Amino acid sequence: MHVAALVIAAPPLAQRRLIGALLLLLLLAQIDQPYPEIALLQHIPTMLLIVASPWLLRRWPLSTASVACIIAFMAFHTLGGRYAYSNVPYDDWLRALIGTSLSDAFGWTRNHYDRLVHFAFGALSVVPVAEVARRWGGLGARGAMLAVLGWVLAISCLYEIFEWLLTIVAAGETADRYNGQQGDIWDAQKDMALATLGAVMVLPFVRAGRR
Repeated sequence: MHVAALVIAAPPLAQRRLIGALLLLLLLAQIDQPYPEIALLQHIPTMLLIVASPWLLRRWPLSTASVACIIAFMAFHTLGGRYAYSNVPYDDWLRALIGTSLSDAFGWTRNHYDRLVHFAFGALSVVPVAEVARRWGGLGARGAMLAVLGWVLAISCLYEIFEWLLTIVAAGETADRYNGQQGDIWDAQKDMALATLGAVMVLPFVRAGRR
């Protein structure tokens, strides 16, 4: 009876609102889409998650904090996907607000939004992956922390391999726009390092909170 109730219980209202907010953001990102040729490729993961999330959360319930972390990461990704990552106009937005930009302040010559998203992937993975490892994997606190690092490293590696394979099978311009390396031969290594750094920085706070 307990298992049956777990399977059919609907996600809490707060979680449904978070999913609805992500759906709204996804729809807004398609308005006057600047890069329609790669928009579908960028947004397929978000669409699949939104469609599957009610069933997933019924089958494997998560805390609202974990769901919020997942939704926050997908929101970062959705914004990046709209502008093919390499063209997110954060400098223009900041100049309009405060008269200067991050690139002006730090002397950047490339768009670093993709770096932010890789860092966010690591940081925002900690809470949900640790919860899954403890609740559904039966791991203790230390095992859950190791599971987080394993997840971040493995997914980061697999994603970079996916991007490499995409450059082989996709048209050159499409692959370049999707990958967003911007001429950096160490792009893959830096992305994986930033994701790991994000997780390592958040892990102590989660461990200290015992949740």
